[in-house]
Amino acid sequence: MIVLVVLGALLVLALLTLVHWYLWRRLVRDVSAPGGRWRRTGTVLAVVLPLLSVGALVGGRAFPIAVERWFAWPGYLWLAVLLYLLLGLAVGELARPLLLRLPSRATRAAAVPDVPASDAPTADTRTSDEPGVNEPGVNEPGSDEPAAPAVQAAPSPERRLFVARAVAIGASGAAAAVVGTGMYGVLRGPRLKQVTVPLAKLPAGAHGYRIAVVSDIHLGPILGRAHTQRIVDTINAAKPDLITIVGDLVDGTVPELGRDAEPLAQLRARDGAYFVTGNHEYFSGAAPWVDFVRELGVHPLQNARVELGGFDLAGVNDIAGEREGDGPDFGRALGDRDPARTAVLLSHQPVTIHDAVRHGVDLQLSGHTHGGQLWPGNFVAELANPTVAGLARYGDTQLYVTRGAGAWGPPVRVGAPSDITLVTLASLRA
Repeated sequence: MIVLVVLGALLVLALLTLVHWYLWRRLVRDVSAPGGRWRRTGTVLAVVLPLLSVGALVGGRAFPIAVERWFAWPGYLWLAVLLYLLLGLAVGELARPLLLRLPSRATRAAAVPDVPASDAPTADTRTSDEPGVNEPGVNEPGSDEPAAPAVQAAPSPERRLFVARAVAIGASGAAAAVVGTGMYGVLRGPRLKQVTVPLAKLPAGAHGYRIAVVSDIHLGPILGRAHTQRIVDTINAAKPDLITIVGDLVDGTVPELGRDAEPLAQLRARDGAYFVTGNHEYFSGAAPWVDFVRELGVHPLQNARVELGGFDLAGVNDIAGEREGDGPDFGRALGDRDPARTAVLLSHQPVTIHDAVRHGVDLQLSGHTHGGQLWPGNFVAELANPTVAGLARYGDTQLYVTRGAGAWGPPVRVGAPSDITLVTLASLRA
């Protein structure tokens, strides 16, 4: 096992080295003179930025959070910029040959010489006895003598430098715009999204019941107390009947992040607020966080169930807890309930939907995927999850997956905006 971890780490380092060498070549070497200021600066950045990213990725287990923040902001942001720089340069590689072949201004001028009007011939006045007229192969239609092919001159060094700089500036500008917009969306806070879910067994009296679903808040070295407060204010303004926090609340320990989570005590709903663990809670110490959110007035559902007015609300621990003997137990959470009642299940990861189907759950609420977070990450997320975002049906069970309210790693979202979802239950008997 240790050998596999070491080999995996070496493979990642080798890939990072190769990628940054390519970026250095395209963004530094190809666009600058040897010994110049940009050549020196770019070379230093090509070494320092990946080191900061590695520090951000391992910092949570190696440093206190106050130190980790120094790595997290530049290191994680660089990972997002790196992704879109590579995509931009990939487009540039396709465009580069075309840009090199386009004629320059000097070439176009040389192709159309400036001929004085007095010297221009007005008509062909040569007779058949003059040279070049009606001779085989010269101005004769149907001659078998092929015309000499035009020779394409190789692009000049100046042209190559111009194209290299144009591609570098275009890719860098596009990456900066995409990452800047995606970061603004995260730091601004999630927007409220509304979804209506019809349930066959829901009694008419529960028609219109509203559940606020929030997941993947990811308090940590970047997102802190202000982020939590924005989420709480958005939820309370929606006036839900029930609030559910579906895992991945934190990326750190209670001593480090407890103060950042304190605004959760302000959550207000008629039937209260409930919480289930996500995989990141087990990276940070799940048991202390369960106790802490309980102190804040949020009720943990650890493989447990409560009966509300119109349905049963159940919650299971995250799959990551299996390594600590604290994984999901669907029998304990759902085994002895009345099957005639509607069951709503809180489960962090969508992959548990098949267990939910077997236990007769009507609606599962999940998160975990972030909707892919950074396009084209949604295509990768689809390989590991039955549903990446939105509402889907599996047999008689419906699954709703929220994109989450925060971000892991880079505080950036592209093509997967953060959300808090207000799920309205609709009775077919109403």
